[in-house]
Amino acid sequence: MLKRIDHIGIACRDLDAAIGLYESTFGLTVVSRETNEEQGVREAMLMVADAPAGMSYVQLLEPLGPDTPVGRFIERRGEGVHHVGYGVADIEAALATLGAAGLRLIDARPRHGSMGASIAFLHPGDLGGVLTELVESPGR
Repeated sequence: MLKRIDHIGIACRDLDAAIGLYESTFGLTVVSRETNEEQGVREAMLMVADAPAGMSYVQLLEPLGPDTPVGRFIERRGEGVHHVGYGVADIEAALATLGAAGLRLIDARPRHGSMGASIAFLHPGDLGGVLTELVESPGR
């Protein structure tokens, strides 16, 4: 079902400073910047070059305010790893299979994600405390 690690989502207070850190430290390249009002974040996707099994990214997430999911995360835990995103070939089939297996779905249906992807989150309480995102890239 899971095809690859699509991205690691990292919560940060200052998106521009975090981008500078990841560019200068690791040589990563920003391939997308977006504001996602629905999720309450400004975000940047930085490509990890030569990743095995296709593209993988570091996703930097700056909250639009303290009352957003990422804003509350930073308030409780500080900056750092927020979630892990896994690539899937068919997100609706993956949700059906995981829901039938008893996992709690934060998103019962896919929604719009970064770079035109369809995404859905799974409850961290069922996955060892890890907020997990399923990602179906456009064009699969």
